[in-house]
Amino acid sequence: MKIIIHGGFFSESSTNAETKLAKQNALERIAKESFAYLQHHSAVETVVFAVSLLEDDALFNAGIGSQIQSDGKIRMSASLMDGVTQKMSGVINIEEVKNPIQVAEVLMSVDDRVLGGSGATHFARQHGFDVFSTEIPQRRAEYEAKLKSLGTGTVGCVALDANGNLAAATSTGGKGFEIPGRISDSATVAGNYANAFCGVSLTGVGEDIVSNATAAKIVTRVTDGFSLEKAFEKTFNELQPYDGFAGAIAIDKDGNMFHQDSHPSMVFASFDGEKFEVFN
Repeated sequence: MKIIIHGGFFSESSTNAETKLAKQNALERIAKESFAYLQHHSAVETVVFAVSLLEDDALFNAGIGSQIQSDGKIRMSASLMDGVTQKMSGVINIEEVKNPIQVAEVLMSVDDRVLGGSGATHFARQHGFDVFSTEIPQRRAEYEAKLKSLGTGTVGCVALDANGNLAAATSTGGKGFEIPGRISDSATVAGNYANAFCGVSLTGVGEDIVSNATAAKIVTRVTDGFSLEKAFEKTFNELQPYDGFAGAIAIDKDGNMFHQDSHPSMVFASFDGEKFEVFN
């Protein structure tokens, strides 16, 4: 059993030591809690659990840490993919929901598995997700001061369970100040993909990740016989012509874990029950 999570990209040089430590501690806590959860749950259930914890932490750009768009509203996206059933579900630009990844989980059991905008929000209300404002004072202050960040914050998780099954989940609060209606990579197969051979979750600039079909390429190459490292190498090389900004985490069917970022500063953590690693 293995688990790996990411907390998006951060420019740690612009944050103080206290904030940096808080992020590291949060990743360690969430990775270890999620691994404990994995002992008695499936990979799909575990990635939802882990991403929900990330959405609940204002340090990360998802859920209650989400960015505010150019019209002053918060819209979030999230997706879930089960490597066993090959089903993907997701929400795009959903509003006023505490945990978008949990809405994606409910959508896994219906025919129309990816919903956007007001349709996604309406579906959430119909299924018991109460109105919840994810806005925090920090994001409002950033918006009002028009302080544009890197805009590359996303959270994600890939898990391998006791039965050898893989799943991936990704959630984002957007890049901030974007045009309403903009689609990120997080609820597409470019940013979140899994099958029986490999699971991948992405963070970075959504447009770059979609242009490269990054997650689907990595998983397909592993399926076709590439090692995880070689699949990453070839796929990330294909970002270079346009200086694509992306970071990815992955686990293959044999329990190998790998991560790579094109512009080093991705925050990630992994835990296999014995060894915990956190890098940023």
